Amino acid sequence: MASESPAGTHKDPVTGEMISKTELKRREKQREKDMKKAEKAASAPPQVASKPAAANEDDLNPNQYFELRARTIQKLKETQSPNPYPHKFNVTQSITSFVEQYSKEGLIPAGQKLDNVIVSLSGRVHNIRSSGNKLKFYDLHGEGTQVQILANVRDAEDSDEFMSTQALFRRGDIVGVIGHPSRSQKGELSISPSSMVLLAPNLHQLPSAHFGLKDQETRYRKRYLDLIMSPSTRNIFITRARVINYLRRYLDNLGFLEVETPMTSMVAGGATARPFVTHHNDLDLDLYLRVAPELYLKQLTVGGLDRVYEIGRVFRNEGIDLTHNPEFTLCEFYMAYADMYDLMELTENLLEGMVKYLNGGSTIVKYHPEGKDGKELVLDFKTPWKRYDMIETLEEKTGAKFPPGDTLHTAETNKFLRDLCVKHNVDCSEPRTNARLLDKLVGDFIEPLCISPAFITGHPQVMSPLAKNHRSRPGLCERFEGFMCGKEFCNAYTELNDPFEQRLRFEEQSRQKEQGDDEAQGVDEVFVDALEHGLPPTAGWGMGIDRLIMFLTDSPNIKEVLLFPAMKPIETAANTSGKEPGPAGQL
Repeated sequence: MASESPAGTHKDPVTGEMISKTELKRREKQREKDMKKAEKAASAPPQVASKPAAANEDDLNPNQYFELRARTIQKLKETQSPNPYPHKFNVTQSITSFVEQYSKEGLIPAGQKLDNVIVSLSGRVHNIRSSGNKLKFYDLHGEGTQVQILANVRDAEDSDEFMSTQALFRRGDIVGVIGHPSRSQKGELSISPSSMVLLAPNLHQLPSAHFGLKDQETRYRKRYLDLIMSPSTRNIFITRARVINYLRRYLDNLGFLEVETPMTSMVAGGATARPFVTHHNDLDLDLYLRVAPELYLKQLTVGGLDRVYEIGRVFRNEGIDLTHNPEFTLCEFYMAYADMYDLMELTENLLEGMVKYLNGGSTIVKYHPEGKDGKELVLDFKTPWKRYDMIETLEEKTGAKFPPGDTLHTAETNKFLRDLCVKHNVDCSEPRTNARLLDKLVGDFIEPLCISPAFITGHPQVMSPLAKNHRSRPGLCERFEGFMCGKEFCNAYTELNDPFEQRLRFEEQSRQKEQGDDEAQGVDEVFVDALEHGLPPTAGWGMGIDRLIMFLTDSPNIKEVLLFPAMKPIETAANTSGKEPGPAGQL
């Protein structure tokens, strides 16, 4: 007896999986059984109070529905009667424009249509309702708007073709409609078609129109389905586009030049973060994906571009949680002949104006960090914002007197900070450097105070390797961080432009890296060389776009504001064999 073919040698013609011969036979037998059941259900005679022709299909499971629908469309592809995937449909008006133009009161009386006007619309069918065999109602969606299709056979150019075409349509199909603006007997704005055409069939069952798409995992992995089903998701990404557009216009109006800098580099600098590593095959060279564009942008300022900015992706190989994604959108700018105090005022004016632009003049934003049914935080973006001095506020909250600023880098201060963290149950994993211990204390005692936008200032130099030393407070630097809802959204400082001091700070960072801090930066010789050519007094600023949009759209999870967030791959036979990596973030 011949041995059975090994697993994974036969391709499933429906799913595309490589499976065993036995499994393929089992599936084909089950599909044949499901098809007979589905065809019997579909061909059953209509009841007196008939539902739509496709109503019985609602009782099928997703696999049965897909196979039945796929066979129907394959048959249409063979017969071309009609072609289910036509090349072109002439659209004369968007649904949004149609609704704006013809919804005016008194223009079309109830039960009437404009016989002298013909329009062509297209969109996706969401709901289908029947009133007898010769009248159907469709909800046609597009551009975030919807309009009713009032499909009556008496309005058709060819009644037989019209009826056969209607029988093809299912929820989720993209269709084209040619007809007259009208209103139903109940007064609802509609289009009365003389003809309709299938433009792209949907082979899958859409989620229930009543319940929608609720599963969060599916929403993030199948964003296209989320956008089809959820107007609120669409609105989040429209707001995102408006925020970025406002930011660009604001900076352009101040004389800034937008530029693009490299995504890969031999040194991961510009921010304290763990980088991703990639490999250049031709050069046989490991490179880092950028954690920030800072060092490149300051080199451009050295070159005479006094006001320069970039909006783009950066990559940090760190944890994924409600406010962090490994890749995110950052805006950074550098402004010659300005300092941190200028940028604090600029930040206040930028965000107050942005919120007014989005909210029709109001500076109030409501945010629910635990979801719509959880506690509500009220943020007021009205200027001026509250400011917290780091050391002074920590002294106030902990009751401890901190060492002088110019000793915050010493071993004695490290012991003081360790003891303070133990006393107040502040957890800090190794390596417990002075910078990390201070950061953890700030996270416990100061950040929770910042509900409405606020600034934290007075950072020790040990926490800020690229910031200029404070002009009047030894050991501190000229830096501020913007916080709201207890989360950082921007970071800025008067830039260090002394190449001698910059080299010393890079070397200190290298020592921290040797101690095990894989977020510390190394020495960037090219950047130091640029500083040696002279960087004018400059202020620099960076803001995470994604986190800002979370707050402005009341989204408690960063995945809600990213079209395609990072997701753990779903384990399948294809991606657990060890031969190929699985598809990240895709079903």
